[in-house]
Amino acid sequence: MPFAVRVLCLASVTVLGVATVSVADDDWSVVPSAGGGIQDGRPYFYAEGAPGTVLQDTVSVRNPGGKPLTVRLRGADADNGADGTPSVRARAKDTGAWITFAERTVRIPARTRADVPFTVSVPANTAPGDHPGAILASARGRTAAVRIQLRVGGPTLPALTVEHVRIHDDRISYELVNRGTTVLTPKLAVRAEGLFGEVLDRAPRTLPVELLPGRRVRLDEPWPDPPPLDGVDVELTVTAEGGARAEAAAEAWFVPKAAVVTGALAGLAVCAGGALWCVRRVRRARRVRGVRGARLRGRPGPGPVADARQPRTEVESTGAVM
Repeated sequence: MPFAVRVLCLASVTVLGVATVSVADDDWSVVPSAGGGIQDGRPYFYAEGAPGTVLQDTVSVRNPGGKPLTVRLRGADADNGADGTPSVRARAKDTGAWITFAERTVRIPARTRADVPFTVSVPANTAPGDHPGAILASARGRTAAVRIQLRVGGPTLPALTVEHVRIHDDRISYELVNRGTTVLTPKLAVRAEGLFGEVLDRAPRTLPVELLPGRRVRLDEPWPDPPPLDGVDVELTVTAEGGARAEAAAEAWFVPKAAVVTGALAGLAVCAGGALWCVRRVRRARRVRGVRGARLRGRPGPGPVADARQPRTEVESTGAVM
């Protein structure tokens, strides 16, 4: 039967050949399915086509439980969480918005499977590259997902940058940005140079993240044993398939906490001593100005003071009376 006709029909329901055993009612799943209701074991959907293409496939929802199941299907755009974990966007604007199901709400009897055809209509003005999405199935308060890896034909560009590198006491934090048009699985190499030579050299290793086009993630590289006293230059090198490469660097000083406390106390002692010296100088200056002011006003001071500007006259006593 042509697919254009199948999408107008209700989703086919196929009885599963399973034994009658006690199975949890919420133990249902959503997986890719081949045409004719046969599961093909694919971990996710992969589709490729030029802009303007209409792609088609089938999703299978399995209900091994003993009660009927009502499932609601919808498309979503794949996304990265802030720490790189896979997630989906709250509102579909890309692949998720291009998905159309033969039936969005499916009721599945106990111990059966429903195979639901769907199409992905790629707009004619879509940019070439990877457009990851997902099919979400919701039932009984739980949502399950199966990925869609969609690549639109045309020139692709793998590119990334490393930004905002920070060195902490026990780790190195940084941000990765996918500035290309393909999904990247980056590799990270770390090297650190101290005042007296190399203190860290880690060979490239694959990071546990699939970085989607246009996404930014914040990651941490553990460094539990940095040098206790040193100034270091840290350099991060990130590579990915297709020739993507980026580098970034940061500087930091590692000083023991005891030395910091001792230096702070010494600084406080110097400041306190300087302040006390200044106070004493001010008080001494005030006393000197007070004494001089009293003498200039003719007030008795602490003792006789001769005026050096007046000539001294000495009178000799002779006993004569005049």
